[in-house]
Amino acid sequence: MAKKLLMGNEAIAFGAMRAGVSVVTGYPGTPSTEVLETVAKHNDGSIYVEWSVNEKVALEVAAGAAYTGARTMVTMKQVGLNVASDPLMSLNYIGVKGGMVIVVADDPGPISSQTEQDTRHFGKFAKLAVFDPSTPEEAYTMIADAFDYSEKYGAPVLFRPTTRVCHSCASVEMLDNIPKKELEGFVKDSRWVIFPKLTYTKHIKIENNLKEMSDDFSGYEGNVLTGSGRKGIATGGVSHSYVCEVLKNTSAEHKLLKVSTIPFPQKLALSFLQGLDEVLVVEELDPVIENELISLCGLHSLKIKIKGKLTGHIKNAGENTVESVSGPIREFLGEGFGETSAHSKQADTLESKQLLSTQLEQPLPAQLEQTPPTLPVRPPVLCAGCPHRASFFAVKEATKGMNAVYSGDIGCYTLGNAMPLDMVDTCLCMGAGITIAQGLHRVEPDRINFAFVGDSTFFHTGISGIINAVYNQTDIIVVILDNSTTAMTGNQPHPGLGQTMMGNISDKISIYDVVSALNVSMIVRANPFDLKAAKEAVNAVVDKKGVRVILYEAPCIAVSKGSGRYLVDNDKCTGCKVCINKLGCPAIEMQDGKAKINPTLCTGCSICEAVCRIGAIRGENL
Repeated sequence: MAKKLLMGNEAIAFGAMRAGVSVVTGYPGTPSTEVLETVAKHNDGSIYVEWSVNEKVALEVAAGAAYTGARTMVTMKQVGLNVASDPLMSLNYIGVKGGMVIVVADDPGPISSQTEQDTRHFGKFAKLAVFDPSTPEEAYTMIADAFDYSEKYGAPVLFRPTTRVCHSCASVEMLDNIPKKELEGFVKDSRWVIFPKLTYTKHIKIENNLKEMSDDFSGYEGNVLTGSGRKGIATGGVSHSYVCEVLKNTSAEHKLLKVSTIPFPQKLALSFLQGLDEVLVVEELDPVIENELISLCGLHSLKIKIKGKLTGHIKNAGENTVESVSGPIREFLGEGFGETSAHSKQADTLESKQLLSTQLEQPLPAQLEQTPPTLPVRPPVLCAGCPHRASFFAVKEATKGMNAVYSGDIGCYTLGNAMPLDMVDTCLCMGAGITIAQGLHRVEPDRINFAFVGDSTFFHTGISGIINAVYNQTDIIVVILDNSTTAMTGNQPHPGLGQTMMGNISDKISIYDVVSALNVSMIVRANPFDLKAAKEAVNAVVDKKGVRVILYEAPCIAVSKGSGRYLVDNDKCTGCKVCINKLGCPAIEMQDGKAKINPTLCTGCSICEAVCRIGAIRGENL
């Protein structure tokens, strides 16, 4: 096979293209920038590439594309991951269908960053796998493995090259492309909408996956155990290259453990620890491997000295070099330097003895063993008279028969996913409806993508998503549900209301004016309770191109209760249940075969009157 002299970032890019990546997004940040730029430079037109307006937006766009089964990659530096942490923390619970690799370049030193953050902690925090390449050559092949593991476990994975891997050069053997799988496309399913009950069950699955991954990674070729002796050195990332350089000059017996992944490969590490008296851990930034080994020794009652950053044997800040690790390694191994290395590069065949297989569980107190009484299930619903119900219903009626996807967001309107509305196909985190829709569109451009966002969420993180869609010329329809409050959390004020928490009156920031200033292709306003006008707003934008915005404006019932109520004419009502089956309003119920509107719940929103096909519902002033 041909070889190319590549910078590490170029190797990552070529490795991702070889692995069949379809969508690449990112935000520039040294030392990661050249990854995306290389894909763009060598793109044959089959890969969608964009600089997003920030890392959060980039991650969400890529996630939407991964929902279709496409392989996606996001690029950023370590501080950029802070910006993307909101969707990152939720995305593992939602999961992905296509492999999704988030390349986060760490910057020991730091050379061009504000912090020396260690992304491996983020992996553990978010309960995601982390791949830690040690050379450009390894980065080229390892990123294909990262895509495979992402698809195997249905979760995004982090890929953590450090500055010296990103910006060093090597001769990389170019391998044949991996055949692309046929895309299934986005399939509507409740799994894409995050809810507490789903999160609980997914958390259990995630914890089980982490254990399975740990076992899986114990046999992964990127994690390597070699050598023999009473002393061991554990390392990972670019530090492994430095350690190997130093060890060329010693004949001292030692074991060497190379760790390239999180979750930590515990079974392999236990084989490494077997028969050792002490271990030196050489790694950059934080003592992640060191802490894992200390934990294993404690869990399995192993009396082994673990030396590293925590004991002062390895410096606790800055990047490592061959020179900086040489002294600690020489001191640790003692005699044997300057002679021919006896270190074997073949994996040692030591088998791990059975250590502690189980731990005794303490019985629960008697009072906790009692079965609690079964409580009735009360699923959350949109309030009677909620303008969001009217907005969803109008869009649903206007798009009947169309091949449309409806991306939702965090707020009261997430409840639009429930039957009979069934109008929220995805929901990840604040502001992500707009960006997930963009990712879906990039893989399936023939589908119509609607994105719903509330007024408070618009100010929170929705604006950046719209800017990204305009900047990258994405065909989506953004539906802003302006109910004049932050409803779900207790009706707090926001910039669109002209009032602060100090009680001061401030200038209202007009959502319409802000959106207009963003150069969207079209913006239409309507009152969602005027069903005819609300549907016409959808019809006005649905066949157009670019970023179109529908602004539905009607107050939350907690802000304005309304001044009337609606009644059912029993003589006209046929009991067809259309009003119930289409709207799902909690104020409408069935009694003696007829529809009935509960007067204590009705707010007089009038939508039920518009839905009734036989005129059996009429308004009555209070």
